Amino acid sequence: MPQSLTLPIDDHLTLDADEARGAGALLATEFNEADPFPHIVLDDFLPAAVLQRAVQGFPGGALEHDRTFVMGYAGQHKRQILPEDCDAPTRELFWFMNSRPMLQFLEGLTGIDGLLPDPYFTGGGFHETTKGGLLGVHADFRIHEELRLQRRLNLIVYLNEHWEDDWMGQLELWSRDMSTCVQRVSPVLNRCVVFRTEADTWHGHPDPLNTPDGVARRSMALYYYTASAAIHEEVPANSTVYVPRHTDSAEVQKEARTLRNWERARDWLPPVVYRKLSRLRYR
Repeated sequence: MPQSLTLPIDDHLTLDADEARGAGALLATEFNEADPFPHIVLDDFLPAAVLQRAVQGFPGGALEHDRTFVMGYAGQHKRQILPEDCDAPTRELFWFMNSRPMLQFLEGLTGIDGLLPDPYFTGGGFHETTKGGLLGVHADFRIHEELRLQRRLNLIVYLNEHWEDDWMGQLELWSRDMSTCVQRVSPVLNRCVVFRTEADTWHGHPDPLNTPDGVARRSMALYYYTASAAIHEEVPANSTVYVPRHTDSAEVQKEARTLRNWERARDWLPPVVYRKLSRLRYR
């Protein structure tokens, strides 16, 4: 069940770091003992004035650095928006989410010390999925190749002012052996989900959205890292790994297996060969 926690952030986006760490530590046991993997669901996460920055700052039209996904199980009708393209109040909010007080909150919550933000927002920022869209069950990439950091945490804040469960879009958290969907989290306004990023922390919203025309599933997503001198010796440098649910159709299962095979090809083929094959794949 979701917990209720509103971070004591004032209108100027200030938060005492020690107070933030203490607030996180109060929920550390619940986070680390959660099933199917360490996670927590927090309602009423941002104060009303701060939440409004995110809701009102969500861009309606396409922006310069938008990334769109039309790859079926790997992401369909999905748009990623970088904070650098947003207005100043929204950029300030994203910078705050990467600040020392937020890192202290997350360290207290998770027990992971030395957390680092991603100033490039690789894979993060605002996310928007429209009618018919989905995101297959997957485990995220674990190495930030540009910064040589290990990804440790995902943080998602949902920005949907009204959401009906029959529209689908629930975040599914699957058991590590992919046998059972252990939890479904509705993407309701100001609900925050934090979970560990590991090789088998399977999650996604794999059922096509059944929203009314003009209604999208919106969120802000941030990822947090730690440094290691021997990062590639400790963690395989795989990209996002997609897996099918046992209840998925044969077509979806075939598509997920194809995605997995391309990931294996990336690991084993010479880079020049993989790039050439990839270009042929998307012609």
